Amino acid sequence: MLKRSTPMAALPTTDLARAKSFYEGVLGLSPEEGLMAEGQGAIYATESGSFLVYLSQFAGTNQATSMAMAVSDYDFDDVVGMLRDNGVSFDTFEMEEAIWEDGVATLDEMRSAWFRDPDGNILNVATWPRD
Repeated sequence: MLKRSTPMAALPTTDLARAKSFYEGVLGLSPEEGLMAEGQGAIYATESGSFLVYLSQFAGTNQATSMAMAVSDYDFDDVVGMLRDNGVSFDTFEMEEAIWEDGVATLDEMRSAWFRDPDGNILNVATWPRD
């Protein structure tokens, strides 16, 4: 039964107004109106998915990637450029076989960049090889 479900990432925040400013102002997303009780959270939709930002005292405690967003090879450089233009800095870390250049990791045919939202949730944009 779950195979027919649509997964949704859930990202905690301690400050909804600050989170909305980041996801809307920095990432350029728009919340889906009427899907959350006022002041409790926001749902953001993309072309093929959505994610929830919600109030939680545990925001930013996960030290692994919280949400990854697949982008096309064609769009990757523009997305990374837009993020940089909006003040986002990228994290780097040890990853076997990855080649890092200016905050972007290349691993085989995949390019990927990690960054954090204002609560410290680790987000990722990546080109994912498709068959």
